[in-house]
Amino acid sequence: MPFCEDNKNISVLIVEDSPVVRDLLISILDSDPQIRVAGAVESGEEALREAKRLHPDLITMDVILPGMDGLEATRRIMEEVPTPILIVSAAWVSTEVEKTFRAIEAGALAVLEKPSASSVGIDVRARELIRAVKVMSEVKVVRRWARNSRGEAALTVPDDLDVGKVVQQPFDVVAIGASTGGPTVLKTVLSGLPENFQAPILIVQHMTQGFIGGFADWLSRASHYPVSVAVNGQEIRPGHAYVAPDGLHMGVNGFGKIVLARGEPDHGLRPSVSHLFRSVLRAYGKNAAGVLLTGMGRDGAHELKAMKDKGMLTIAQSRESSVVFGMPGEAIGMNAASYILPPEKIARMLKKLNAKQPPAD
Repeated sequence: MPFCEDNKNISVLIVEDSPVVRDLLISILDSDPQIRVAGAVESGEEALREAKRLHPDLITMDVILPGMDGLEATRRIMEEVPTPILIVSAAWVSTEVEKTFRAIEAGALAVLEKPSASSVGIDVRARELIRAVKVMSEVKVVRRWARNSRGEAALTVPDDLDVGKVVQQPFDVVAIGASTGGPTVLKTVLSGLPENFQAPILIVQHMTQGFIGGFADWLSRASHYPVSVAVNGQEIRPGHAYVAPDGLHMGVNGFGKIVLARGEPDHGLRPSVSHLFRSVLRAYGKNAAGVLLTGMGRDGAHELKAMKDKGMLTIAQSRESSVVFGMPGEAIGMNAASYILPPEKIARMLKKLNAKQPPAD
C-alpha cells in the first residue's frame, strides 16, 4: 500500500505482520517530515517483491513473519537488491533475538526494539526509530553474494599488510569498541583467534537495550569463542571475551577484575568505548591492545590516540571493510592507529602478537 508525500525524501518500506505494530510504525515515521513511508507489507515474499519494485532508501524488518521469515528475506534482499535494513524485533522473545542476529549476519545494519503504544518510554523509542532510519538510510550497503558450500558469504579481503613481518608486541588484555556493523566484524575477529588465546578480551558494542544478552549468546555460538556479559568484580580470563552490559560503563582494574559503573554517559553513551579504553590505559599501561571497529560517531577515538601515545598496540578497522567509517575514521584522522586493517587481518595480527613465545636458549 503506497503512502506518498512529495515533501519527504527518505523512503521506507515497513515489513511487519502485526497490523497494530505496522500502523504504529507508519504513524511514527510519518510524523517526521523528512521520511516517506513508501509501502507496508506483512510477509517476506512481499518484502522482496516490494524492495525490487520500490527501491526504498531503507527497510524496517520484523524477523518472525508468515511464509518467508525476516531472516531469509534479509538474505534475499541483500543478494538481489541491496538495501539498508533495520531489524525491528522483540527483545524478550528468545527465538526473535536469535534470528535477529542471524539477520544482522546476513547483512542487516542494526536492531531496535519493537515499539508498543502501551509501553513506557514510547516517545523515546519513537525518536530512536526516526534517528536510526535517518542515519542508516545513508549507509552504502553492498551486495551479499549467495552463500558458498560452507554457508558463508564470499568476501574479498584486501592484502595490504604482511602480518607475518610485524614485530611482536605482547599484551595482557585486548579492549575492543564497536557500533553499527560491529556484530559481524566481532564474529570474524573472534573466529580467527585460537581457543588458547593468551589475552582476555573486553568489548563495548553499542546496541539497543534488551538485546545484549542475546548478542553475547549469538556471538559465542557464531564465533566458537567463549563470550559472556560482564559481571562486576568478575576476574577476566585468557581465552574469554566479556561484553559490557546494558546501561553500565565497563572497565577493569589492575587486579584483572571487571569494574561496572553507572556514571554519566560519555559521548551520550553508556556503556562507552572511551570509558573502557581509559580504564585499560590506567590499569595496564602499554601492556594492552586497543581496537576500534566500524560505527558512527567518535566514541573511543581520542582514547585510542592516548593509548598509542603510551606505546600500546592500536588498530582501527579499514574504510573499505567498515559499514560506517565514523569511529575508526576519526581515530585514523588523528593518527591514533598503529595499524589499519580489515577484520580478518585484525584477528591474524592479534594472534601473532599475543602468541606464546618459546623459552630463550
